[in-house]
Amino acid sequence: MIGCSGRGALHGAFAALLELGIEWMVRTTGRRIRRSDAPWPTCFLGEPGLIGTGIYQRIADQDQLKLRMPPTAGLIPDFGALRGPTFDPGAVDSRIRHFYEHAAEYHLEVWSEVYFVGRFFLWLLVEFLSRRMDQLNFPISSLELAKGMTSEIVQRYEPATQRVVSTGWLRRMKSTGRVIYAGIYSTIRIPHEENPCVKVTFPCRGSANVYLRPVSRADGSFELDSSGSGFGKSGFYRLVESGPEHWRVRNFTTLHELFRVYVDPEGVLRTDHKISFVGLTILRLHYKMTPLGERSGGLQKRQKISPQGTWCHGLGPSGAKTHMGTLFGTTEVAPS
Repeated sequence: MIGCSGRGALHGAFAALLELGIEWMVRTTGRRIRRSDAPWPTCFLGEPGLIGTGIYQRIADQDQLKLRMPPTAGLIPDFGALRGPTFDPGAVDSRIRHFYEHAAEYHLEVWSEVYFVGRFFLWLLVEFLSRRMDQLNFPISSLELAKGMTSEIVQRYEPATQRVVSTGWLRRMKSTGRVIYAGIYSTIRIPHEENPCVKVTFPCRGSANVYLRPVSRADGSFELDSSGSGFGKSGFYRLVESGPEHWRVRNFTTLHELFRVYVDPEGVLRTDHKISFVGLTILRLHYKMTPLGERSGGLQKRQKISPQGTWCHGLGPSGAKTHMGTLFGTTEVAPS
């Protein structure tokens, strides 16, 4: 009979093998491209091991930048940056535009559904890779999100000019503290899309980049779609280094995400999020986004940032005082 230590060793060995196998596939089947010839894949690359909440501090330290969490920060500072030949930001409901420009002002509720066909593969990913990294911990059971999900917007900025270099969106399960998403958001033009796209980078062993093309609908709803059909179009890309001058980039054309953001008949802002693989739906998430000012109760005060951007006074998701160091990987507790 294998003891606990033996099972732990087998678990770790299989996880390492799976992680190396994915990297090997990217290195052997991905395109080798020169960084200077194709700057659009440029991103921060994660190292093997833990990603977690500390990733934003590591990214900032790498480029001598600072972090802050303004209470009105958004995922896209200017929604108009997505304007292109076939996308008019003005056609999108103003409440949706406000969310993207001021996401920190909203409280998120979330529901999840894992489809039977994808349950084993999602479990395999989460059990052997996501928990090891503390990144992309997708809910296998809807009960994992029963206590809710945190939502924190983190800006990486230049201290001298105050210019925002990138924006992070950290979401964690309240029940366990595990990171569902530690993403980095930006807008960018890519070779074979006529409109600017939303780029989301998830540092892992290397990086996972998702390029989402914007779509407006006649009812004012907004979609972000990664169903591009080839390299240089919207889609899911895995990336690793290939020497100091090159990337290895693999475009997975069978893995798609679709976000539909809309205002329901009662005036509530909602999002339907679908992840599919080879045409089969793997996971659905549904979000309800409520402005903090409309929420009742005293435990959800808006966070206030000190002029130095160090202490976060106010109440965190659990009602306890929080410190930016806790979010960014240290364990200090704010003084009362």
